[in-house]
Amino acid sequence: MVYKVERTEAEWRQHLGPAAYKTLREFGTENPWSGDYVENDDPGIYLCRGCDTALFGSQSKFNAECGWAAFSGPITDELVETFEDRSQGMLRTEIRCATCGSHLGYLFQDAPEELGGWRYCVNSIGLLLRESVSS
Repeated sequence: MVYKVERTEAEWRQHLGPAAYKTLREFGTENPWSGDYVENDDPGIYLCRGCDTALFGSQSKFNAECGWAAFSGPITDELVETFEDRSQGMLRTEIRCATCGSHLGYLFQDAPEELGGWRYCVNSIGLLLRESVSS
């Protein structure tokens, strides 16, 4: 696939560092409850660590008690791509940044109906929070 933001593997490694590279480019998963944003309630916009694209608003974040940051949806559906993943002997829906192709996490249809029913389960290491500035 061709993405708006592309880098060589060496450039990705330098840009992300070892831990983020393993998750975003090698489709890894951080340990549950280890991410900076799992229990964070600060207002703002969550950006893709790979390319700084705004992906999720803090108003869509909820406590799913799953060990990873959970969102009811991206800012717009076009910001995130989905792919079928059968790598762990089960069928899952992987989510990636549509701008740079970075692996973000997985999509599950187990969120409360009042939140739309979808849980975007995202590795914190794949995100950067740009906090809202109040005047």
